[in-house]
Amino acid sequence: MSLGLGDRSAAGLRLQDFMNKALLLLPAFPALLMLALPAAVRAGDAATVRPELFKGLKLVYEDDFNGALNTEFWEVRQSSTWAVKDGVLHGSESPKEFQAKKLASNDPSHAGLKPVIWLRKVPENFVCSMRVRHDARAYQRGFPLLDIGHHIHTLVFSEKATTLTIKKNVESSPVEKPLFALNQWHEVVIEARKGMLLLKVDGEKHVFESSNIDTTGHAQIDFKGVDGGVFQIDSIRLWEGLQNPAGR
Repeated sequence: MSLGLGDRSAAGLRLQDFMNKALLLLPAFPALLMLALPAAVRAGDAATVRPELFKGLKLVYEDDFNGALNTEFWEVRQSSTWAVKDGVLHGSESPKEFQAKKLASNDPSHAGLKPVIWLRKVPENFVCSMRVRHDARAYQRGFPLLDIGHHIHTLVFSEKATTLTIKKNVESSPVEKPLFALNQWHEVVIEARKGMLLLKVDGEKHVFESSNIDTTGHAQIDFKGVDGGVFQIDSIRLWEGLQNPAGR
């Protein structure tokens, strides 16, 4: 069936009207797209983190370190030196004067020979992703480490093993992978809930399972380096983990 001149003109006008309305909507398209996305996906790059111990995520904190240190979430320990430089959080040992005073006291173990900082307000069930680097000449016995809860679930990194130690001596689980090499950046993801702790380093993961894993009442992650070393943290995201998957 062919269209007459009048029909073609009317169709053309309708098409032009549609295009004009579409052009008016273009500036609002990004906002409409954001509304269509689930909150857990659009909040804090959650689309790039696919939780394995949870069905959903609720963003608690995110930081790319483009401003001053957020002391609502971070607590510097042992007078170690922490500062934001070039979009990265850098940590190093405490001033020599502080070290000398502490080493001469009855509390030499907290002299700040290594960088130490706490991330506070960590949910009981959580997912944390970040870029982390530790610069040092060599590993130190028991360091560097990440504490999930203060001295509760301690992830100790060494050249040939990564070890989860629970409450100092209740349980110890060394694994060959994933490893955390010195002097290079790593993409790290930690997930924790009762009975399970997942550690992922550069995409390689291990899931620790134990009835002794329990983050109740231990709302922090401790970062501790090697004596004289430098700890660097960037692009950190912290979520509350929601709704355990079926079968877990």
